[in-house]
Amino acid sequence: MKMNFRIISSIAIAAVTTLLFGSCSADPDSAGFEYMPDMYRSPAIEPYVDYGELRGRENKEVKLVQSAMTPPANTIPYYGTNQEEVSLMLPYKRKATEAFEKTHGMFGAEFSDEDEYALAAADANALKLTEENSESILKNGKRLFNSKCAHCHGEKGDGNGPMVESGVYAGVPDYANLKELSDGQMFYSIYYGKGAMGAHSSIINKKEIWTIVHYIRQIQDENYGTADAEIMSDTEVSDSTTIEQ
Repeated sequence: MKMNFRIISSIAIAAVTTLLFGSCSADPDSAGFEYMPDMYRSPAIEPYVDYGELRGRENKEVKLVQSAMTPPANTIPYYGTNQEEVSLMLPYKRKATEAFEKTHGMFGAEFSDEDEYALAAADANALKLTEENSESILKNGKRLFNSKCAHCHGEKGDGNGPMVESGVYAGVPDYANLKELSDGQMFYSIYYGKGAMGAHSSIINKKEIWTIVHYIRQIQDENYGTADAEIMSDTEVSDSTTIEQ
């Protein structure tokens, strides 16, 4: 009886020892062996996770395939209950011209046979600039510009960003020479791209683009966005115009 107890005890100790040492890892950043991963790791499909290589297993059929599906056409993300904010984020009313399918790789999009860039000249900035919000909008515009635009256009908007100076790109315009462009044409160029510049609509939303347009105006005129009543009135648009943007 004592012999059996000793054997059982020895086996139990050996099992526990093996279990403990098996959960250890030489990697100081390792969490150790996962005994019940489903207890604390979500089994649900998560966006932007490469499920082709998971938990040491490789599935080449789904490797590097984006797990986040493209939203159905013409659906609109939820932007809250603020009418002005929601109206600002509705789908852009202008379409790309048919040439964009070849020049900017916009396959499967809805195209127009009209010169939408010329039509955009009549579009005012849908993001209303006031004395109360001008400082915050222009500050945010500078942040967005430095993040998304300055690498080509330069921090001063002179067309001499790091990518241009390195010789990768050429022909980037100086904003000082583009004062005749309307806010709508600037928006259209950023949204769909123009010339060698690609479309930015997939990485910045409409509100952010209009914010950048405000900041570009400040680059062109350092007094833009001040308490000048004439400047403020230029960006005021009616509710109906805002909704169509």
